[in-house]
Amino acid sequence: MNKKIDCFTAYDVRGEIGVTFDSDICYRIGRSFALVLKAKKVILARDARATSLEYSQNVSHGLIDEGVKVLDIGLAGTEEMYWATSQYEACGGIIVTASHNPINYNGLKMVKSGSRPLETVNELAVIKKTAEENLFLKSKIRGTIADISLDARRFYVQKILSFINWAVFYPMKVVINSGNGAAGPTFDAIDEELSKLTNALTFERLHHCPDSDFPNGIPNPLIKKNQAVNTDKIIETNADFGIAFDGDFDRCFFFDETGAFVPGQYIVGLLARVFLEKEPGARIVHDPRAIWNIREIAQQKGGHSIISRTGHAFIKRTMRKNDAVYGGEMSAHHYFRDFAFCDSGMLPWLLIVELMSLTRTPLSKLIEKEKYMFPSSGEVNFELIDPDKAIQKVLDFYKGEVLEIDEIDGLSLCFSNWRLNLRKSNTENLLRLNLEGKVSERILKEKLAEIETLLGESSN
Repeated sequence: MNKKIDCFTAYDVRGEIGVTFDSDICYRIGRSFALVLKAKKVILARDARATSLEYSQNVSHGLIDEGVKVLDIGLAGTEEMYWATSQYEACGGIIVTASHNPINYNGLKMVKSGSRPLETVNELAVIKKTAEENLFLKSKIRGTIADISLDARRFYVQKILSFINWAVFYPMKVVINSGNGAAGPTFDAIDEELSKLTNALTFERLHHCPDSDFPNGIPNPLIKKNQAVNTDKIIETNADFGIAFDGDFDRCFFFDETGAFVPGQYIVGLLARVFLEKEPGARIVHDPRAIWNIREIAQQKGGHSIISRTGHAFIKRTMRKNDAVYGGEMSAHHYFRDFAFCDSGMLPWLLIVELMSLTRTPLSKLIEKEKYMFPSSGEVNFELIDPDKAIQKVLDFYKGEVLEIDEIDGLSLCFSNWRLNLRKSNTENLLRLNLEGKVSERILKEKLAEIETLLGESSN
């Protein structure tokens, strides 16, 4: 039976349970994925949501009915699916997850061989169309399923720890907030192996056990009310810094030793520094929302910074094209060439521990100069009826004084002492604004008020 499927986004699948996303859709997408990619072996994983086990079983049934050998890694993070896809030389990988979306949502993230993102037109759109048509033939060979969760996690932990020089770690206490998502068990596996190498680190765990009811709120550390518990715990325990993960832990968010939230672009700058010190002259990829701090660090360290369109599929393609060692988004996605060009939420905090250990410098001090030199507004969202008209209105207003216009991703306008990026969200009905300046925060406040007046809308 033909069925319209409305849960596909620019590069993955997200839908409201029972409305745009259900068991039948999971089955169809599983079959379609196998058919379009001609897959023989596929990695399968799931997050901690209440429906994820059922939906992963539906996906596996679809894959098996197309003759696929399914390698199930069970409850895991998106990055574990990424790495297993490369480790086991699979034809692709799928994880059932809705990441940080509301509790009544679920979805799928998918990659092809080599952990590469699917092509939007030639693969993702064809998978959608094939799933909608539902014209599947009976496979001559029925597939199989095998539980490889223990071995897959062991290989993953080994890979993660290969990035760091644990021998330089100095005594440090870190607050870890897993948000009752999938991060807890994986973090414990990393800690177990790390503790065999060094006893330098101690951890304060918050909301650590997976719980599909999310009793402490959806694991989205960007929600302001979710941040206070991290700040309080850091201060209470006198921790050196804190980390909070989203639901599938492909993103991690930092809090310094004072409990202050650290804006993502400054972490991108620090990780760019880490890799450029390890590999002088390397290329760094980043999104266009806030760039001056990252460009300055790349220039100082003799590296090359390259702007990419926002979104994991676009960042990964740009990294592969330029053989970039690292890529970062201010939204807390961090990508690593030697991790199959994929994003990881576990690697960043380990690399920051290494940097803090080598420099004997608190996190707040590591970013102090950059925050002063290149202040930013953070992301400001506008919900508008006609975002394209709003973008044109901003361009028309500033075109007489703008020094540089860039449309790689939305609209970027550069002036002598401030810069803006205005772009439509890939996943939500929002227009996103980021402002950055040079030294003065005052101009950012002035320009934000000016743009709010121009658009005639209040921001959030």
